[in-house]
Amino acid sequence: MLEHGGNLNDAVAAYGRPRAQWLDLSTGINPQPYPAPLLAGDAWHRLPEHSAELEAAACAYYGAPRMLAVAGTQAAIQALPQLRLQANGGRSSRVIVAAPAYAEHAHRWAQAGHDMREVAYAELDAQLDDCDVLVVCNPNNPTGARVAPQQLLQWAQRLQARTAADGSRGWLVVDEAFGDTTPQQSVAAHTAQAGLIVLRSVGKFFGLAGVRLGFIAAHEELLDKLAEWLGPWSVSGPAQQIGLSALRDLDWQQRTRARLLEDGERLQAMLSQHGAHSSGSALYQWWLQPQAAQFHAAMAEQGVWVRLFTRGAGGIRLGLPADEAGWHKLEQALAQAFARCPA
Repeated sequence: MLEHGGNLNDAVAAYGRPRAQWLDLSTGINPQPYPAPLLAGDAWHRLPEHSAELEAAACAYYGAPRMLAVAGTQAAIQALPQLRLQANGGRSSRVIVAAPAYAEHAHRWAQAGHDMREVAYAELDAQLDDCDVLVVCNPNNPTGARVAPQQLLQWAQRLQARTAADGSRGWLVVDEAFGDTTPQQSVAAHTAQAGLIVLRSVGKFFGLAGVRLGFIAAHEELLDKLAEWLGPWSVSGPAQQIGLSALRDLDWQQRTRARLLEDGERLQAMLSQHGAHSSGSALYQWWLQPQAAQFHAAMAEQGVWVRLFTRGAGGIRLGLPADEAGWHKLEQALAQAFARCPA
């Protein structure tokens, strides 16, 4: 199993600091989550039936013609490589995953036996004709790299227009898990066309990672096959109720989007003061850090848990503090860490 952020138990075990004394910035999750409503009395008792009401709310929020609710987009990330095999009679596909990116994408396509390789964002257009499936995180996690919607739609059309050796058509999978603060960059509205698949997460912007709720926008035929693959009762009743409330709360969404954009700029400016030229989204910042492991340790020794990336030159990603006390603790920790390990 791959390592991910949010692994605060590992920090407690490694450094002996009680859990309550940590500032956990190792994920890109909104630190001020949507206030979950009171649940209906039978939420924990009844089997969770399919909710057309929830999916209609998701279509309205994300601007997609049709969506399927899933138990977090991780469920779809694991299912899509298997569904591709099933659709192609067990034959593998040539898959390109834009890199660097959320590691589960490359891991799951390779694990399923596909011919998977990772390609830098700048090289994707030149490599497109050598793949059957292209997977792009937009915006990217962790770097924040973005691909213009027009470019994505052009890639989707090129993949669909080409027939692979096994007779299958191409897929473009766009992971928009961090797209809520820049909705104008989404291509979810175009998913009625075959071969364009968009993943959306309730865990990031709404801060409800523990609910395990996400949505897939795609052509109707593919969504029906994915629903059959995932089976019944895939999204819990409480998750459905909380998600429905969050997706309909326009006032909360507007206030939160403005706050997160402002806080993202604040975080980037704070890092810039220490010479770190970071990039990312409103919810996190990432930068190449010399002596990244030592920097990570220096932050941890002060009770601030950030995400360490060891591939390539090494990098650090950190999310937003929840309050002014957290911002103050982060500023102090950064000053000491950068003094030991300059950017």
